[in-house]
Amino acid sequence: MKKKSYWLLKSEPDVWSIKQQEREGKSGVIWDGVRNFQASNNLKKMKKGDYCFFYHSNIGKEIVGIVEVINEAFIDPTDKENRFVAVKVRFKSMLKKPVTLENIKKNKDLKHLSLVKQSRLSVMEIDYKSWKIINKIGNI
Repeated sequence: MKKKSYWLLKSEPDVWSIKQQEREGKSGVIWDGVRNFQASNNLKKMKKGDYCFFYHSNIGKEIVGIVEVINEAFIDPTDKENRFVAVKVRFKSMLKKPVTLENIKKNKDLKHLSLVKQSRLSVMEIDYKSWKIINKIGNI
């Protein structure tokens, strides 16, 4: 059986929020518009069934929910040069309590995360131990 991987996807909530994601239902939505090569490479590594934290950037700066990858990487339809990829994700759950960037930075077991070290990166992998810690903080 394939090992699940865990990720974090960032979105500005005034552009695309967890509530909008939730309204899309089981059909999910294309996660497009990523134009950073490192973030795009992370999208390429995602597999169907992987889970991603949904992070509200700029406004809030907090993990607010979880989405599931339902379609693996394909050419991003918003990229006219066909250089970048997108994935399709669907809403899985809300965190009972958002996990703020401030709280993540204060936790010695989470200081290694790209969210802290590479704050501009919009798609990043999360190790299993950190995934469990964040879920616990978020009361999942």
